Amino acid sequence: MEAYTSFAEVYDTFMDNVPYEEWADYLEDRLKEYGIRDGLVLELGCGTGSMTELLAEKGYDMIGVDNSEDMLEIAMEKRIESGHDILYLLQNMQEFELYGTVRAIVSVCDCVNYVTDKNELQEVFCLVNNYLDPQGILIFDFNTEYKYREILGNQVIAEDRDECSFIWENYYNHTSMINEYELTLFVREDEEEALYRKYQESHFQKAYTLREIRGLIEKAGLKFVAAYDAYTKKAPMHTSERITVIAREHGK
Repeated sequence: MEAYTSFAEVYDTFMDNVPYEEWADYLEDRLKEYGIRDGLVLELGCGTGSMTELLAEKGYDMIGVDNSEDMLEIAMEKRIESGHDILYLLQNMQEFELYGTVRAIVSVCDCVNYVTDKNELQEVFCLVNNYLDPQGILIFDFNTEYKYREILGNQVIAEDRDECSFIWENYYNHTSMINEYELTLFVREDEEEALYRKYQESHFQKAYTLREIRGLIEKAGLKFVAAYDAYTKKAPMHTSERITVIAREHGK
């Protein structure tokens, strides 16, 4: 997984279509459903801290883990502005370490799809099980194979903003189920001269089926609890683009 570098400074601009507030409300409802109203909560793949901040606002003691130093720098700027007592750790999901256990672990925006090796994803779930309190809860989402195949596919997506623009060249390999996207960014550096700097990054995600995800969860020692069409209480459909999964610590 390549860490976001040049994209970090404009990440929030291009993610302004993500309903973070609605997702945070959903996560809070699910956590309360399983008796978690406060205490330590870890966000894996926290990025620039948008969700971490919202959950901290709801009263949870937040820890954020991400492998991009650039993204965490922005997250820490948000922490200064909000005054929330959030601990940020620069770590890979596959190797994260905590000082103790937490009541819940969450991960949003298809972070698990960036773990493109099944054994490594199982290791993520093993670490989750290890660092959850007894009967602690894991909630995460993932992009479906349907989304990569039918929605993203092999196409070029472009977006132009005043301060930045991007070209997203997407390629999906049906055999390996790997989705690759090449990002070309043009970020404004001088407003008076209207000068833009060009950056390029490559990113890879793996399409997993719900059956595969459930199998990896259970092999890691977690108990699979439920799966929903993303951020609803509806059952997943074959046309679901994103699925939310809930699992529980099941004895170490």
